[in-house]
This record gives sequence, C-alpha cells and structure tokens, in this order.
Amino acid sequence: MGLLKISMASSSIEFVERGHQSSWISLTKWVPPPVKMTSSIVRESIDVSRRRMDVPCLDMLQFHWWDYSNPGYLDALNHLTDLKEEGKIKTVALTNFDTERLRIILENGIPVVSNQVQHSVVDMRPQQKMAELCQLTGVKLITYGTVMGGLLSEKFLDTNLSIPFAGPPLNTPSLQKYKRMVDAWGGWSQFQVLLQTLKRIASKHGVSIPVVAVRYILDQPAVAGSMIGVRLGLAEHIQDTNAIFMLSLDEDDVNSIQEVTKKGKDLLGVIGDCGDEYRR
Repeated sequence: MGLLKISMASSSIEFVERGHQSSWISLTKWVPPPVKMTSSIVRESIDVSRRRMDVPCLDMLQFHWWDYSNPGYLDALNHLTDLKEEGKIKTVALTNFDTERLRIILENGIPVVSNQVQHSVVDMRPQQKMAELCQLTGVKLITYGTVMGGLLSEKFLDTNLSIPFAGPPLNTPSLQKYKRMVDAWGGWSQFQVLLQTLKRIASKHGVSIPVVAVRYILDQPAVAGSMIGVRLGLAEHIQDTNAIFMLSLDEDDVNSIQEVTKKGKDLLGVIGDCGDEYRR
C-alpha cells in the first residue's frame, strides 16, 4: 500500500511506500476534448508533456474522457499504448472512469494499470462495483478525496455549519465540493456522528482523524494508494503521513466505522458510479 503526496505548485507527485521515501515519479493527467483521436493528436499531446517535464518518458499517463457517447476514448488509449511500446510512457492509467467503461477498455486488450477515483469513508462507491472488477483483472485503484478536502479532521468535529460563522469556513473549492457530498450522503448531523466515531478510534491509537480515515481506505480491496493534497508552507501533513503506515485498525475499529457508514445513503444510487458526478 502506498501514499501519493501531491504538490500542485510543482506539478509533481512523490510516491511513498511503506513509510520509505522512494525516487520522485510523475503522474501526468491528460484530458483531451472528445474529438476524433488520431495518432498524431495523441502523439503531439504527449510530446508536449514530455518537453514541459523535461523527461524522455512519462512515468504514468492518467487519461480522462468526458463523453462516453463518443467511443473515441478507445482510439486514444490504443494510441497511448503504442507510445508505451515506443518507450515514451511507462504505464497507462485512467482517471474517473466508471466500471462499465473500465470493463470495455480491458476487453479491448488495453493494458491500463490503475483508475484514479474518489473514495472515502463517506464515498464507498468504488467498493460496490469497481473493486470486484479490479481484483479480477489486477487493475488498482488510486484514491483521492480520502480526507474530503479536510472535512475528515478535528477541525470540523463538533461544529454546526447551519449557524452562520459558527464553524470553520468552507473556503476552498474542495471543502465546498465535499460538503455537497456529505449533504448527499446523510447531512451534517450524521457526518458529526462519523467524525466522533473516527475521533474515538484515533484517540485509542494516538493518531488524528485523517490518519484513521486514510488507513481505512488503504485497507479496502484493490486500493493501491491514496492521494493526500498538500499546500506548501501551509499544510504538508508529514507527521500524519508517517503515522498512516504505523497504524493498524482492528476488527472493533472497522466495525465501528461500518456501523455509522451503513446508515448513510447509497451514493451509487444517488450520484452514480465512479466519475459520474463529473458527467451529469
């Protein structure tokens, strides 16, 4: 299991595995417009990334496609696979694809290694459909939104956002986005029950709420790593990141979390499968 620490300022990602710092690698996202994907379009786009990053080969190319009604994503992925065979990309991966499209991609023989999806103790959609396919095929999940932009933290414990200025401000796009996810899941009162449960577990192990939240997701089937956002000079989460690798949740911890999460709404039914929130 690993952790991905993102530095948006430098457009790079550090991979940390089992508490040990490894060499820096880059995960490059490519989101082309849903037009006809020719070999030249794909090749030129990847060459731009290689020049900007000053590397002969991209470590991982994470591909996203907005419009499923346009099957051009298969053409794009086949061209990306050609570039992989030429040594210009080490691995081809996906971002926010749903289970049905992931299955189609794999049935077409395209060797993707992972799918980056939103996954947290609140948003367990990846475990309802996608994880099973991933386990059957060897594709891994890289998760984001695992601490919900910071909502899953002591900062928001025992707060009432319904009272103006009574709680911490939702002053980032991520906080606002994940607050909407909380509303869809069960509301702020139910979310407080979850935070209180996570806090009891965190206190038991001498760690923080985010540590428990990330560890729980890293322990889920098919999850290979979790992305933890950082803001350089403001919030780097170094101590919490190290603590995640030292934490082992016991059966009582897991049961306590599941007792709360099962009371929330089924987000698969409310929102749809992984990535559907971006295609509505």
